[in-house]
Amino acid sequence: MDGDIIRDVPRSGARHLRVPIARGHAFRLITLSMFFWGVSPLLVKAYATTDPDHLTGASAAFTSVDPTIVRARELMDAGEFTRATQLLDSQKPTDLRAGEELREVMARIGLAYTTDSDAMLAKVRQSIPEATAQDLERWRKAGQLQCRTIDGRLRYFNREPANLFRFCDQARRRRIVVAEKPPGWRLEDHLARVVAAAKAGAGPEVVPIRQRVTFTLTVPPDAPGLLPGALLRVWLPFPQEYRQQQDVKLIRTAPPYDLLSDPAKGDPPDVGAAQRTLYFEQRVSDPPRSMTFEEVFEFTCSAYYPMLDDARARPLPADYAGGELAERPPHIRFTPQVRETVARLVGSQTNPLARARRIFRFVSSDIAYCAEEEYCTIPSLSAKALSSRTGDCGVHAMLFITLCRAAGIPARWQSGWETKRVGPDMHDWCEFYVAPWGWLPCDPTSPPYGLQPASDPAIRDFYFGHLDAYRLIVNRDYGRELHPPKQSLRSEPLDFQRGEVEVDGKNLYFPHWDYDIHVEWLSDGP
Repeated sequence: MDGDIIRDVPRSGARHLRVPIARGHAFRLITLSMFFWGVSPLLVKAYATTDPDHLTGASAAFTSVDPTIVRARELMDAGEFTRATQLLDSQKPTDLRAGEELREVMARIGLAYTTDSDAMLAKVRQSIPEATAQDLERWRKAGQLQCRTIDGRLRYFNREPANLFRFCDQARRRRIVVAEKPPGWRLEDHLARVVAAAKAGAGPEVVPIRQRVTFTLTVPPDAPGLLPGALLRVWLPFPQEYRQQQDVKLIRTAPPYDLLSDPAKGDPPDVGAAQRTLYFEQRVSDPPRSMTFEEVFEFTCSAYYPMLDDARARPLPADYAGGELAERPPHIRFTPQVRETVARLVGSQTNPLARARRIFRFVSSDIAYCAEEEYCTIPSLSAKALSSRTGDCGVHAMLFITLCRAAGIPARWQSGWETKRVGPDMHDWCEFYVAPWGWLPCDPTSPPYGLQPASDPAIRDFYFGHLDAYRLIVNRDYGRELHPPKQSLRSEPLDFQRGEVEVDGKNLYFPHWDYDIHVEWLSDGP
C-alpha cells in the first residue's frame, strides 16, 4: 500500500510452516510440528499420496463412468436439470462424490444464467437505447447472445451483452460508445523495449520489473455456513520462483498465515506446489463478522526473449524425460477432431518449432475471444474450443497444449495474473518444449496477446516463444491439489488465481466472497 512501512513478516507470533511437497510422497514426520505450531489436524491430510485421478482439473461429475451419472449428465446437457436431479435421487449412483458434484455443477450453471429476456433487453438498451425484443430474438437465434434453456425457461448468460458486441457487427455499429482517454502505457512500447534489449545481447531474461502486490479476500458475515465457531479455511495465490520470475518476498499478512507452500521444482514440476498457495485458518466469531485475509508480497518478473531460429530446432531428444506429451482427460484428449486439426495444420512439416508456430497462429487467429463460463462448468476446454471456435485465455491455452501434444510437441499450462500498468487481470498461457531452447513460453490469446498487429516479425510473433515482463506466475500446472487440499469441490478445480474458501469442509463458491488485487510497479516502464 502506498505510504505504508514495509517490513518482513516477524517470525515470532506468525503461525507459518514451509514444507517441501512432492507428488506421490507422504510427509508423516511433520505431523507433530504441525500441532506444535497450532495448525489444524486438517492440515495433516495435505501430505497424503496424491491420487492421479485428482489431477484431471475437472469435477468428478465430468469424469465418472457411473451409468447413473452419465445419464444425469445427458439430461443436464439437454437443460433438464430437474429430471437430472430426480434421477440422482431415485437411482442412487455408486459414485457418490460424482453425484454430489453434479448437483453442485448444475447449481453453478444456474447461478451463471439468471438473466431473463426483459432483464437482458434492459442491459442491451444501456448501449443500444432503441433495441427491441425482436433484436434480442434475432441475435439469440444467430448464436450471438449466449443463453441456455433450463427446465423450459430461457435464461441469458449474466456476462452478456459482452459477447454480443464481440460477435455481432450490427450490434457494434448501433452501440453508443463513450470515448475513453487513451491509456498512457502501451503494450507495444513494452514489446519494442524487450526486443531491443534482447537483440542487444542482454537476453534471454531482459527488462526486469519489480512489482509489489496487495491481495485481499473478504468473506461477509452473511456468507452461507458462516456460523459462530465454524472453521474458515482460505487459500490465497502466491508467486512461484521460476526462470524469469525471481526474488519473491513475503512482506506481511493479516492475520498471520498457517502454511506457505514451496515453489514448484523440476520438469515436470512435481516437487513443491505446482499451484502455489498461502493458507489461513480462522474460527468464526460470535456474532459472525466480516473476515478479511490479506497478503503483501514482492517479486521481480523479467521478459523472456530467447533468439529462435527454425534452422537450430532439433527433434525431441531420445533421452527426453520431461513428460507433458500424453492425453490428460477430460481437458486434453486426442479426439478424431484434434487429430484431423493437427494433420491439417502441420501437414508434412517435421521441424518442431515450425509445427508449433503453425498451431500458435491457428489458435490465435481462428479461436475468437469471448467472455467465458466458469471452467468448473465446462466438461473439456479443448473440446469446447474446437466445437464453438470461441473461448477465453484458458480455453486458448488448453487448445494449444492439446494440439501440440497430439503433434508430438511437449506442452504444459502456466497461469496467474497479467499485471500491465493499465490494470491487472487473471490470465492463462502455456509453454512448449523444443530443443535446444527447452521450455518456451506461449500466449496464443488474441487480443491482446497472440499474433500482434505489426509488420515487424519480431513483434508480430512475439508471444510465440517469448513473454512480456508483466506477469505474476502462480500456477505451473492445472488441476493440482492445493496445500493443504480442500475437502470439497473447488470453486475452480482447474485454475487457481482468485483464491479458494471452505467453511466446515464445504466449499464457499465465488459469488459468496470478494477479492481485490492491487499492483505497484517499483521499476520504470514501459
